[in-house]
Amino acid sequence: MAIEVYNSLTKRKEPLEPIEPGRIRMYVCGLTVYDYSHLGHARMLIVFDVIARYLRASGYELTYVRNITDIDDKIIKRAGENSESISDLTGRFIEANREDFEALGLIEPDHEPRATATMPAIIDMIASLISRNHAYLAENNDVYYDVSSFSGYGQLSGKKPGELRAGARVDVNDHKRDPVDFVLWKAAKEGEPTWDSPWGKGRPGWHIECSAMSTNLLGNYFDIHGGGMDLKFPHHENEIAQSCGATGEPFVKIWIHNGFVRVDAEKMSKSLGNFFTVREVLKHYQPEVIRYFMLASHYRSPLNYSEKNLDQARSALDGLYLTIRDLSSAEPDAQASWRARFNAAMDDDFNTPEALAVLQNLARDINCSDDPAYRSGLGQNLRELGGILGLFQSAPDSYLKRQGLSASSDTLGDEAINSLVAERDQARANRNWEESDRIRDELARYGVVIEDGTAGSTWRRE
Repeated sequence: MAIEVYNSLTKRKEPLEPIEPGRIRMYVCGLTVYDYSHLGHARMLIVFDVIARYLRASGYELTYVRNITDIDDKIIKRAGENSESISDLTGRFIEANREDFEALGLIEPDHEPRATATMPAIIDMIASLISRNHAYLAENNDVYYDVSSFSGYGQLSGKKPGELRAGARVDVNDHKRDPVDFVLWKAAKEGEPTWDSPWGKGRPGWHIECSAMSTNLLGNYFDIHGGGMDLKFPHHENEIAQSCGATGEPFVKIWIHNGFVRVDAEKMSKSLGNFFTVREVLKHYQPEVIRYFMLASHYRSPLNYSEKNLDQARSALDGLYLTIRDLSSAEPDAQASWRARFNAAMDDDFNTPEALAVLQNLARDINCSDDPAYRSGLGQNLRELGGILGLFQSAPDSYLKRQGLSASSDTLGDEAINSLVAERDQARANRNWEESDRIRDELARYGVVIEDGTAGSTWRRE
């Protein structure tokens, strides 16, 4: 069965048929580096991380591009508020994002272009738009895209220029010919970074940056463009107009958009002030718990953030780690067809909730069997299939002991726990059951579970 993907452009599921057989080129809008990444960003990053992993696991040669926006209005504003240079601000948050991405277990893209390093391509694209009568130089030396020149405007978002024009705010200082036109190049202003161009010193608008970065690395027409639902309009709509206008060719075959993360029925965003940064949540939940939480809902659906939902994800993932913890390595079991079930879920528009259900059913099959060889073979299936989703990146003992989480006043450190477990083992050896039970109960008060086996006692955190 071929992979079917919901295409935001055509509003239906379509077979994934690469432009070049066996090869897929994918561009994903990355972060604007003026603040820490939040869980809304994490969802987008994890969604496309899993898509990239699955495409490669399915045998495709994937070129994965995720950009960095390191110059725009928000960056300039924040640098001014902080009284720091733009390069210092963006450099600081590029490094912070990389730390968060590594913590989340994201694979690195093949290319990670920066807007400031793509300036020649940006300027060339604007020049092409002017020469093709899709853009114009205004009296204030800004360059604008002429939306009326592109008949396909609105094809992605469904927003038509006439409707947008009717609701546009009138600005007496606006030098645009039409309220729906958008800026490609902003003339130099005091205190802002500038680059030389045929239209004078200035800097690019946000939308043109992604058009130039994507086509510069993937060609004029490529397979997949992705990002959050909030980017569909105006950002991605404007990208289509710019790219098609500049090249005279189609731009993207399949558009993929992930749904919002919501808090109390509102979209999580910095502008609303209801966001949780990735590093804040990582103090309390392991990275793979966040990943499992994100994947437990279909990528196109809204995702409701709550500690309850994260706790449920942790419990489900704990069960999977407990299943594989004591299993020896073995060849995957070829008879159970678990990979076929997993692929059927993922081939249906990357249906990760169904794929996780396959993992849970597989774990249940393992736990119900008394055959060590069968259990170990299925355990290898579980490890491999979970790995395609980016799970099981930690050793089971490390994960179950919650290593890497911030300690609080009501937790015991690993060293203290190991010492108490050793004392309990000695009490058991001495048949001092009262002392053994006392230590077990003390550990339980700190959320530590003791599991006794023939090879001794192991522990994990609840």
